[in-house]
Amino acid sequence: MNKSYIKDRLFQYTLLTRLNKPIGIFLLLWPTLWALWIAGEGKPDLLVFFVFVTGVVLMRSAGCVINDYADRKIDPLVARTKLRPIASGLVTPREALTLFVILCLTAFALVLLMNKLTIYLSVGGVLLAAIYPFMKRYTHLPQVVLGMAFGWAIPMAFAAQTNSIPKVAWLLFVVNVVWSVAYDTMYAMADKADDLKAGVKSTAILFDDMDKVMVAILQVIVLVGLYLIGRQLQLGLVFNLSILVAAGFAIYQQSLIRDRLPTKCLQAFLNNNWFGLVIFVGMALHYWLERGNF
Repeated sequence: MNKSYIKDRLFQYTLLTRLNKPIGIFLLLWPTLWALWIAGEGKPDLLVFFVFVTGVVLMRSAGCVINDYADRKIDPLVARTKLRPIASGLVTPREALTLFVILCLTAFALVLLMNKLTIYLSVGGVLLAAIYPFMKRYTHLPQVVLGMAFGWAIPMAFAAQTNSIPKVAWLLFVVNVVWSVAYDTMYAMADKADDLKAGVKSTAILFDDMDKVMVAILQVIVLVGLYLIGRQLQLGLVFNLSILVAAGFAIYQQSLIRDRLPTKCLQAFLNNNWFGLVIFVGMALHYWLERGNF
């Protein structure tokens, strides 16, 4: 096994896990950090922080691998995905499954450093990550399952930090599911024509001509939900200002998807990284100021 072979395998695995496209990591990371900062009242345990941030990278990578395995017969039919490693034959399905198992086991090994409640919850996270890619064959709401998979780190973070899951954790989870449906619908709008040809389902197809309106309604629900969470936790003015900035990003995203151009829809999807970031900054600043760090 020469160096060039190993280098090629690592390169293909990087493409398969989408480490070269970190947007998915960020969209999973921000709600995880929201939960950690709330549960830790602005100062999460360092070990918990390390386990969850590393787990985000590992599980997002695992999710990409199992997604491409599930879509190995669909991806060649879609212009945007036909060159993915499995679709193009550069990585075998068996290799992909092996990599998926390794990533999940590594993430689980990290979770074993946490308490029993967190360990039990981690099983649900793996199941959600594994079943999500197959949902587009059976339901027009695969984005809901994606949101549940992306948001499962929220109750886990509370469990790890406090050994309990308060009501606010589940409210934050629901808000994240709605946010995920909103941004992944934008993503699905870019692939709508190819998805219809391939016979797969999505919220973009379900919503049809009402897609932009439905995304707007979902965005409003997210913003209201975040405001209610802020009131319940007394997060104050700085957090409310971050919600206003996030609302500005939501309006900008609406302007991007106005004509349903695929490139603009993808741009709107990517912009959600800034939406998640500004909400986290608002939370972090609140707790920082509350402790008198100024």
